[in-house]
Amino acid sequence: MNAEALREQIREQFESVPYPSNPVEDSPVGAYDGLFIHSLVTPFYLQHQRVVETKDLLILDAGCGTGYTSLLLAIANPGAKIIGVDPSPRSLEFARQRFDYHGLAEFGEFHALPLEQVAELGLQFDYINCDEVLYLLPDLDLAMGALRSVLKPQGILRGNLNNIHQRGPHYRGQELFRLMGLMEENPGDMEIELVMDTMTALKPQVALKQQTWNIGSGRGKNEKELVLLNYLLRGDRGYSIPDLFESLEQSELNFLSMVQWRDWEVMDLFEDPENLPLIWQMGLVEMTIDQRLHTYELLNPVHRLLDFWATRDEPQALVPLSDRTDWATATIHIHPVLRTAHIQLDLVQAVKARQSFEISQYIPNVTRAAVSLPYGLAAAILPLWEAPQTLEAIVSRFCQIEPVDPLTLGAIDRAAAERLVMQLITQLEAFLYVLVVFPE
Repeated sequence: MNAEALREQIREQFESVPYPSNPVEDSPVGAYDGLFIHSLVTPFYLQHQRVVETKDLLILDAGCGTGYTSLLLAIANPGAKIIGVDPSPRSLEFARQRFDYHGLAEFGEFHALPLEQVAELGLQFDYINCDEVLYLLPDLDLAMGALRSVLKPQGILRGNLNNIHQRGPHYRGQELFRLMGLMEENPGDMEIELVMDTMTALKPQVALKQQTWNIGSGRGKNEKELVLLNYLLRGDRGYSIPDLFESLEQSELNFLSMVQWRDWEVMDLFEDPENLPLIWQMGLVEMTIDQRLHTYELLNPVHRLLDFWATRDEPQALVPLSDRTDWATATIHIHPVLRTAHIQLDLVQAVKARQSFEISQYIPNVTRAAVSLPYGLAAAILPLWEAPQTLEAIVSRFCQIEPVDPLTLGAIDRAAAERLVMQLITQLEAFLYVLVVFPE
């Protein structure tokens, strides 16, 4: 099948079943994990150690579908203009209705256009979001090149590919149902029902059922959508980390980070990272970033998506916060996604009750364990919800809140208080809960 015919099949599939299926009235407000990922502040800080102002920025949602991710982008990046493109006119009707319903019509604009033709808009973008799209396209390098051509020199691209190592069993399922003739035409309810009948009828120990079937016995809209996306999705293709980096090179893009960067650390896979076999002690030190990521996917292929950020510019070598000696010049920010009245109220209530405050409850996906702030330190950073603060201001507030050393009952040592606050800020910055900006 030629590329144009495949594109038309994919367009037809999403015309008949617009995706995602979230109702127009669904709001991502309060979905902090999703907002954190879709906020340009997050990758921009990873690249520049700066906090970007999103007002008046131009953001492309490439393959926007029914516009739910476009809505996420609009809420996560206040004041930015979201341009959505998708080859499915029916999906775009939902996208426009969604922005109208949420009072954001002036911040959204949608075009029926294949991703590969995005340059026809004549626009350059500060941020491009291409979520759950690239692995469906017949020519990955062509698509990546098209996105690069409309990315501003300082812009950032977010994209993702299906992980061939994690998704291999699903591709076997797709091959099976293609063999059975269920993908010759645009799959509909009949084909979905036949897949569900097949998987339900299989013995529990059959490998395909064991490895892929977690949908259960329901036959509702959500279950049918999962069957379509996992077993009957036309154009679905898997990639590896080497494939990703090869495409980035072909497209003259530079890898910035995995979106869930803390979930791709090879050292976390070992029982005792301080006592590795000799081959790993030597090998890990010499590995490039792509080799480390490829090693992870071979050892532990648990991530469905190779979800990445990339840039046109070479990423800067930034000084780790733990190595900085110029803290006195720093400005400390709470991540804008966390700077909400709801979270501020939760913090105030914890402080009033003199209780610890679990800041990780809002964006848990960047950490493997709960991150809680002791009462005094939680109270000390409360002003961050009003405005950025200096280290001096936070330390002074902490010394007022906790003026007595609990061991000596004398006045708290200011140098010790400063070290304690710096330790807290360093811990929170590792998860990007706080952002620390130094003068250029």
